[in-house]
Amino acid sequence: VQVDFAGYLHRIMSFMARNFYNLKYMGLILAFCINFLLLFYKASEIDGGEDVEGGDAADVLGLGDDDLLNAGDNSVLGGSSDAERGTNFTLDDDGDDEDEEDEPDEWVHMNEKYFYMEHILRLCSVTHSIVAFFMLIAYYHLKIPLVIFKREKEVARRLEFDGIYVAEQPQDDDIKAHWDKLVISAKSFPNNYWDKFVKKKVRQKYSETYDFDSISNLLGMETTMTFKQSEEVSGIVGYLMSVDWRYQVWKAGVTFTDNSFLYQLWYLSFSLLGNVNYFFFAAHLIDVAVAIPSLKTILQSVTHNGKQLCLTLMLLTIIVYCYTVIAFNFFRKFYVSEEDDQVDRKCHDMLTCFVFHLYKGVRAGGGIGDEIESPDGDDYEVYRIIFDISFFFFIIVILLAIIQGLIIDAFGELRDQLESVKENMESNCFICGMPSDYFDSVPHGFDVHVDKEHNLANYMFFLMHLINKDETEYTGQETYVWNMYQQRCWDFFPVGDCFRKQYEEELSGGSGGG
Repeated sequence: VQVDFAGYLHRIMSFMARNFYNLKYMGLILAFCINFLLLFYKASEIDGGEDVEGGDAADVLGLGDDDLLNAGDNSVLGGSSDAERGTNFTLDDDGDDEDEEDEPDEWVHMNEKYFYMEHILRLCSVTHSIVAFFMLIAYYHLKIPLVIFKREKEVARRLEFDGIYVAEQPQDDDIKAHWDKLVISAKSFPNNYWDKFVKKKVRQKYSETYDFDSISNLLGMETTMTFKQSEEVSGIVGYLMSVDWRYQVWKAGVTFTDNSFLYQLWYLSFSLLGNVNYFFFAAHLIDVAVAIPSLKTILQSVTHNGKQLCLTLMLLTIIVYCYTVIAFNFFRKFYVSEEDDQVDRKCHDMLTCFVFHLYKGVRAGGGIGDEIESPDGDDYEVYRIIFDISFFFFIIVILLAIIQGLIIDAFGELRDQLESVKENMESNCFICGMPSDYFDSVPHGFDVHVDKEHNLANYMFFLMHLINKDETEYTGQETYVWNMYQQRCWDFFPVGDCFRKQYEEELSGGSGGG
């Protein structure tokens, strides 16, 4: 009996695609469990191989006594440093670190009271990686066909209605359009898009104005009705020759530029890294904001005005740099601090001075003046006051407020858009656009109208019926709707009209007679 492995594989892929969101929630639950278990981790010092809270450090780490002593020794031999296992030390200019305090080595481990959680954590991490891998496969089979369909539809419509690549060429900076030019000559295009005759329509439409053979070569079509029969090659070579590599390369490019697919790749990568270091699983908690729409709006508020936000940050950096130049040339002495007989100069080289202003000055509530020495009694006191106040006014009061305002305004705009769409869908019919108040004169009138009379699904099913039906079998009404659909004209939707409005007098007369 021959086993149909392809059929079983297809069923498995379909099963995972149907359960993509269940896998997503499972991964989120596992991420929460893993991060909860990480709360029981602690850091312990390694002190010459002595017992670490009831256990021998050498035994726990799997090291010998000599190795453990060497790991905890901050020694410098022959001018080289031993920085194994997180050893930290500081050398002065003469290579002498005797005055520096040795920082003890530490190792991170599960609390001994909950040693059994280590095994649970390992099991959860492996399970999470398996779930993340299944999520990537499920997303590829569930969402990528839709992504390819939308991209093929976009290319086909621009090709047919705008004459892109035939009547006009895309701009040089339009990388997306140049990449799509790769697929229009592929034999498999369009594969997911329903209109399989789009190439013939384009050639028929533009052949009167442009050269027929040039259009045929551009679209990868035969110039004559005679086809050359090629010998069929079996085996692996035949399979490789039968693959439309041009289309597959284009499809791979579209797939790997899909943000959601890249997110799934990142999700899987961090899950695999989490098996090396459990703390990588902390990044998977961000998936909460992606899974919950209300939290996703918060993330979108940062990227909604992304261009303006980046330009404002660039302006802030430029102005901070200008203040850095002024401070470096005139106010260096105010950036010197002494602590424990050590002199700390924050503005005696431009890079350090710029980083100090950008890190300390921007974060300080009162500006850079809160972080440096007071100018009281100094000859430059007046100039320092002007410097500090202007920095506070331009950086803290204006630019930071603009950045906060961009984020807050974007969040409010996105929230208003969601609420307006929701309110419009609940109070108006999507097909005819008539308000619900008109239908609610009869109990449950609006609900009956959108479910029975103007159900959006029925219109979609009708369009799919026209797509799958032979054009020679169309009725008069179907031909009318199909021609308008081909022209992307939606006048066949009954905007502002419905059966109830047409028979309003009869309905009112019938209700009055009752």
